[in-house]
Order: sequence, then structure tokens, then C-alpha cells
Amino acid sequence: MMGGYTEADIILFGILGLCLVKNIFEIYISLRQVKVYKTANKVPAELGDHMSDETFNKARVYGLDREQFDIFKSFILDVIVIPLELYFGVISLFWQISFSIVEKLNFDVNNEILISSVFVVVIGLFGYVKELAFKIYGTFVLEERHGFNKQTPGFFVWDQIKGLIVSNILTVLLSAAIVFIVQWGGEYFFIYLWAFAGVISLVLLTIYPIFIAPLFDKYIPLEDGELRTSIEKLAASLKFPLTKLYVVEGSKRSSHSNAYFYGLWNSKRIVLFDTLLLNKGKNDDAEIKEEDKGKGCTNEEVVAVLGHELGHWKLGHVTKNIVIMQVNLLLIFIVFNYCFKYAPFYEALGFAPGVRPILVGLFIVLTYVMAPYNAILEFAMTMLSRRFEYQADEFAQKLGYAKLLQKALIKLNLDNLGFPVHDWLYSSWNHSHPTLLQRMHRLKELEAKDKKSK
Repeated sequence: MMGGYTEADIILFGILGLCLVKNIFEIYISLRQVKVYKTANKVPAELGDHMSDETFNKARVYGLDREQFDIFKSFILDVIVIPLELYFGVISLFWQISFSIVEKLNFDVNNEILISSVFVVVIGLFGYVKELAFKIYGTFVLEERHGFNKQTPGFFVWDQIKGLIVSNILTVLLSAAIVFIVQWGGEYFFIYLWAFAGVISLVLLTIYPIFIAPLFDKYIPLEDGELRTSIEKLAASLKFPLTKLYVVEGSKRSSHSNAYFYGLWNSKRIVLFDTLLLNKGKNDDAEIKEEDKGKGCTNEEVVAVLGHELGHWKLGHVTKNIVIMQVNLLLIFIVFNYCFKYAPFYEALGFAPGVRPILVGLFIVLTYVMAPYNAILEFAMTMLSRRFEYQADEFAQKLGYAKLLQKALIKLNLDNLGFPVHDWLYSSWNHSHPTLLQRMHRLKELEAKDKKSK
């Protein structure tokens, strides 16, 4: 007892304080960016030949709408709803509901794996319903208003159903495995848990693009032609073990564009969004919608973008991120090992004395006990990601793609209505990539440096 407050009370107030401080800070920096959207009224000089005043204004309005929506969503969910859930013990209520469901089904109520499996489904569905109205508005109002949404209501509903089924299956299996390992592993369970998490991470990195992603989008091999030949030639020159080359019909979901590679060891696949390709890769004008004409990158620009992406592979960025993730997981599980039996943590969230669900303990440690560490790590990883992006740009520049990459970046920014002006604090905290102007400036610096050295 301290001044009439129990340890559980003090922990609860501490959790609420950390939650509010972090979320209010993020709203504050978002408001700084809102001010930029409202006051910036001139196309940056670097983009004067590429971005019209009309496009600049469209990007400004889109960014403003999206940022204000995100602030509203964060205020409702993160500043009001989540603190109220914590204060009134909603997590413990869902655990009691899960216990009751297992009991009514005449299963063993002493089996924590069963109760935990029901619990993650119940709390997951609650979280989904809580977010659903925001998801619908974001898709069918905000994105629709600015011309990016391509989903029909039927596509959206079926997409959500598939997402719920897949996510619940994976969550139940992983949760059951975590509880089992903690119960079975004894004093050093955290080592086994870490090994399990490492293996599962690699397995999911492998199977998700092959078996899960195709459930949501259609992947087709890139047809033979100039682009395919150029990509294969680039991959061969870098000794990138390319085995498959796909185009994903992302345009059925959104007009935003992307490209990525995946796969472990000597089996790599490259995926291009159809929205990345000029006119979605279609040659017949009759197949191209009026609003899609001229959008996307030329074949040469797509290859330049892939020169950047393969730079991440060649420079070991993926491997470095995996190593950092594994070290971080080990630290999390070590802290969990020392903290999860501390009763006041559970009592702070409304659990009766003696009730200490393993999954709830992991949630408390990961989300709240390590909150300050998580914030620092997240910011550090954002900075590291930006450094990796600069390095990948430099890699592409050394391959001779500097001008083409700049053109591609500008086109993608215009097609996605990216706003080129940002508040420095907002950008530093939120952007895992340098801004368009920063990347253009860096590429020009590299080109000037090479000219001087010749």
C-alpha cells in the first residue's frame, strides 16, 4: 500500500500514463504535419518541371484529409477507448467470457491452452469490430474521394472474411504453441520460446507469399518481353537467384503501387504491382481506362526501381533486419521470464488474485512494461530503415540508374498523390523512407561526386 493505493493501482496508473503520453505525443506531431498541409502552397523548386499546381493541391488535400482522419481515429481509439478498456478491466472480462465458452462446451476449464485459444479469437473479433467503421470510412469515403479505392463492397466483404479466417487460424495455432512452450519449458522456457519464434518467423516469411497472399490477390507470371528480359539480365548480373517473376493485380484493391522480392536462400521471387507498370502493363488502348492512361513507370524506370530493391538484398539489409528482430525477441522473452509471474500486473488489468494467464502476461510485458524500450527501438529502426534506403539508392546509382530512379520516384509520388513537403519531426518519427526531395538531393549529390572524381 502507498497512500491508500495498492501495487496494482500504481501499475494501472503507470500503464495509463504511458499509453496517454505516447499517443498524445503522436497526435501532436501529426498536428504539426496538418499545419504544413494547410500552409504549404507552392510546389518545391526541385519539382517545378514535374508537378503542376493542380496536382500539388490534390496531394495537399489528400494528405490533409488522411492525416485528420488518422488523428480522429487515434484520439477515439488510443486516447479514449483503450485507456477506458484498461481501467475497467475489459481484458479480464474477455478472459472470463472465454472461460465460460469452454465451460459451456464441456471442455476442460483447467486447460489454459483451450481457454487461451478461445480468448485470442474473442478479443480479436472485438478489436476487428472496433476498427471496422474506421476501415469502411477509410476505404469507401476517404480513398474513394481521392480516386484510389478500387474495391467493390462485395470484394471488401469477401476480403474481410478471408482475412478473419486466416488470421484466426494462425493466431490460435501460435497462441496455443506459446502457452504450451511456457508450461512445458520449465526454468528456461524463454530459450525454447525464442527458438520457436525464430523458426516460425522464417517459415511465415517463406509460406505467406506462396500460400496466403494468393488467397487475397491474383498473381500472374510476368509475360515474356523487354521488361522480363531486362529484369532477368539485372538479376543475373548481381547473381540474384531469381526463380519466379510475378505481377499482382493490386489495382483491384487500390491504385497505389509497389514492388518487392521474397524468398530464402537460393529461391527468390520478384513481385511487381500492376499499378507500377505503365498503363498497368497493357498495350491495347481499348483495355486501358481513361484515368489509368499514362500512369506507372516505363520498363527502364521499373528496372531502376528493382535496382534499388535488389540493392537491399545485395547489401544484406534483409538479413540484418532478421538478426535485429531475433535479438529483440530474445530480450522480450527474457524480460517476460522475469516479469510474467508478478501478480500485481494481472490485478492491475482486473484479474482476480491468483489468475495469471500466460498470454495476458506476454501482452502486458510486450505492450506496457517494455513501452519505453519499444518507443526507442521503433525510432531507431525507422532511422536505420532510412539509412538502408539511402544505401539502396546509392547501389542503384552505381549501376547507372540515378536519373531513371529519380524519374520513377517522381512518377510514383505523383501517381500516389504523395505530398512533397513535410514537418521535420513528423517525418523523422513516421517515415521509414527518406522523403522524395531528400532522395532526389542525395542522388544528385552522388552523381556530382562521381563526375568530380572522373
